[in-house]
Amino acid sequence: MQLKATTVPQYLDELPEGRKEAVEKLRATILANLPEGFSEGMGYGMISYFVPHSIYPSGYHCNPKLPLPFMSIASQKNFIALHHIGIYGSGELLDWFVGEYPKHSALKLDMGKGCIRFKKPESIPFELIAELSRKISVRDWIAMYEQNLKR
Repeated sequence: MQLKATTVPQYLDELPEGRKEAVEKLRATILANLPEGFSEGMGYGMISYFVPHSIYPSGYHCNPKLPLPFMSIASQKNFIALHHIGIYGSGELLDWFVGEYPKHSALKLDMGKGCIRFKKPESIPFELIAELSRKISVRDWIAMYEQNLKR
């Protein structure tokens, strides 16, 4: 489901009723736990969290006009997605998340390389997402990003 929103409030307003409450709670969870320095906005049609150019002037290597992306929330046709690039870039963080997930949800983890899919909004493990949001500081994310660029 591709929404046409250009701002976070527009995105939230365009969500169907069955998703709105869960996406708003997921957003609030991330905002309450995201380390200082990350900013919220829209990116690639999703609610996104990124390192602004004021902190990392180089921006995203694929398009330096864009800030360095970190995490996003998307309402897709059949699920709510949490894209976390740090999980994609860190085997240690991925292992931690995969190990912790069963402690927070009875449902099987549905995950791609950095995309966590929640087919049932009521099954989102908000406490685990809060902890995941706190795991990487802006400085650590920039260092991880730059290290992965060298590979």
